[in-house]
Amino acid sequence: MNTPQFEINGANVTRLEDHRLLTGQGQFAADWRLPGQLYGHFLRADRAHARIVKLNVAKARAYPGVHAVLTGEDAVRAGCVQPVSFFNFPGKHGAKPLVPQWPVLAHCKVRFAGEPVAFVVAETEHAAQDACARIEVAYADLPCAVTAEAALAPSAATLHDGIAGNLAFECEAGDAAATEAAFARAAHVSRLYLTSTRVVPSPMEPRACLAAFDAATDTYTVHACIQGANMLRMQLAGYMRVPESKIRVVARDVGGGFGCRSMGYPEYCAAMLAARATGRPVKWISTRTEAFLADNHGRGSVVQGELALDAQGKFLAMRLDWIAEVGAYMTPPAAVATIRNPMVSFTGAYRIPALHGRWRVAMTNAAPIGNYRGAGRPDIAYVVERLMQQAAVETGVDPVALRRRNYIPAEAFPYKTPTGSVYENADFAGLMDKALAAADWDGFPARQAESSKAGKLRGRGMATVIETTNAGAQPKDQVALQVQGDGRVIVHTVSHAQGQGHETTLAMLVARALQIPTERVVVRQGLNEPALLGNHTGGSRNTVGVGTVCHLTALKLIDQGKARVAEAWGVEPSQVAYARGAFTCKEPNKNRALQELAGNGMFETIGEGAFGATFPNDCHVAEVEVDPETGQVTVMSYVTADDFGVIVNDTIVEGQLHGAVLQGAGQVFGEVAHYDSASGQMLTASFMDYYLPRAGLIRDINMNHHATPSRVSPLGVKGMGEAGLTGALPALTNAVLDALRGVGITHLNMPLTPAKIWSAIQAARLRG
Repeated sequence: MNTPQFEINGANVTRLEDHRLLTGQGQFAADWRLPGQLYGHFLRADRAHARIVKLNVAKARAYPGVHAVLTGEDAVRAGCVQPVSFFNFPGKHGAKPLVPQWPVLAHCKVRFAGEPVAFVVAETEHAAQDACARIEVAYADLPCAVTAEAALAPSAATLHDGIAGNLAFECEAGDAAATEAAFARAAHVSRLYLTSTRVVPSPMEPRACLAAFDAATDTYTVHACIQGANMLRMQLAGYMRVPESKIRVVARDVGGGFGCRSMGYPEYCAAMLAARATGRPVKWISTRTEAFLADNHGRGSVVQGELALDAQGKFLAMRLDWIAEVGAYMTPPAAVATIRNPMVSFTGAYRIPALHGRWRVAMTNAAPIGNYRGAGRPDIAYVVERLMQQAAVETGVDPVALRRRNYIPAEAFPYKTPTGSVYENADFAGLMDKALAAADWDGFPARQAESSKAGKLRGRGMATVIETTNAGAQPKDQVALQVQGDGRVIVHTVSHAQGQGHETTLAMLVARALQIPTERVVVRQGLNEPALLGNHTGGSRNTVGVGTVCHLTALKLIDQGKARVAEAWGVEPSQVAYARGAFTCKEPNKNRALQELAGNGMFETIGEGAFGATFPNDCHVAEVEVDPETGQVTVMSYVTADDFGVIVNDTIVEGQLHGAVLQGAGQVFGEVAHYDSASGQMLTASFMDYYLPRAGLIRDINMNHHATPSRVSPLGVKGMGEAGLTGALPALTNAVLDALRGVGITHLNMPLTPAKIWSAIQAARLRG
């Protein structure tokens, strides 16, 4: 990639954290040990919807080594029944979302298979597991609904009292009247029924926590897998009904996030209750099957989309009827991002004068759904780009020409969309031109002919997408810089990496501003000391938010250092210069190294900042071959042209893009959390049954940068951690359907498994 980037000593920087992580020196949640710690194990519901008729824990409590057995009654008695909710925007007619109670342990009723019913705490993990098997529980089964459409059906059983028809929320966006008028005068309307499948995040490190309680100070310490200390502490405090000041969150390394680490889970609260009850630290480590059953899932949307065009192929209006599933309970983010982010990027990369969307939120007998990489952005991009491609096919207009005809032109930025968001800057036509050239778009017919000779179906697809990044729950981000006497500069941040390379990126930004070697900068994440405001890692916000504050705080430190040495030298601060880690003054002839500011201790400053949304954008072009005899898809080439603004570390950006594209490919080609509709049992609760993308699925990604530096960030950077996934869903799906169009297949929904494709081809052949 030929990219604008920050350089230090004329070279890109190798990831600073890699040596520790690759040599087994990482410290993850399961590695934490505290003196006298106990071990916990959960009894989980083995059915999706039932009343708890009997729960007898006497034999478990009497088992050797057991210190406590907690049930839903204990959770309710402690008041741990209502998690924090971020669902705070008004719905239709001003209605508020209906957020049901969610006891830390199931009380009176279970609502999804895998819901925790009891928590056994013992001297060893094996003792806790054995005791758990001695709990006697009886249920009275109730009807279940494991999909959003089934849950909203008139005949569906009600999951929660007070949520009639399992409809927890409904809202609208856009102008219904203008949209209706535009559809009425349209020359052509394209329609698609689309699904964004429910998926399991599946980070490498299973969920774990270690909770301790200090009776003397009435405080908790929680070691957990996190995306940010403040985010987790806020949620745990709300769930546990204690002040935030009474909870200390600690983390070191975290093995993957994808959104599911931002949640304050009921299991963490159960461990905290147990630590208080026993007076000893309590540790719990999830099994992989527990992760499938009870970690927050992602996606889970059903969308009926319509796109109206005039006789010249100009877009007139788009209308969406969107059902967002949230599962059996509402996680703190619940469907917030699945509604808000599509509203922000509703128009995609195109000028669409009239927009209207209706969103409904459905409760189901399945694991709760939270944020997952992209959090609604890939879903709206998928809907817009699938409709765009369908319109090109149905009208016979070349998809490149149709896109070019309807792109928001570069001179229109900043561009206010019909739903009120403002795109900062982009060059969609330039992105597409660069992607098409790199993909050899014009050479496709010859490659298609070669594939045909080999009995294969070849197709190509593209997608131009834009997304919003840098959202946060806190009003600003703060960073603390500490200059040590040994020459190191310590960076404290609330945000926390789960593999993205923050230690390197943030260190580069501080080192660049201070003009010192990157190796002298140490980044410490997710700690409570010093106490800082700030957002968690999520929504591709870290470099824009925390990174920019790191840069500004380093400049602030230099100014404060100038003032200090000026006072010592008896001169004005304006007479003091700073360069390459040292302060100098011509008159008198003085020189003081940066670390000398620390004296015998340290020199510290805290900086802060708040920045608006950035809008990274991409054009992806995919080319695939389909074997009609097996349904197997082979990705022949994958090209991206990306606008991430200014790049800090090229290697980290490439890695993030690689991972995101493959994650998108996983959802396109196989990932789905599948429940049996009759019993509500999860049928894909292990990697034997749940598909994950393997090495070789996409052999190479040809990345090309086409930057329009951000006008929001002083560094010119734009968030990019989710962009690859946002473009991958529609580009790959469009490519597969282009290949299948020749045999009469016009539409399939994800996942595009070999079995689904083969069956569709056989059905098409039977139709003639």
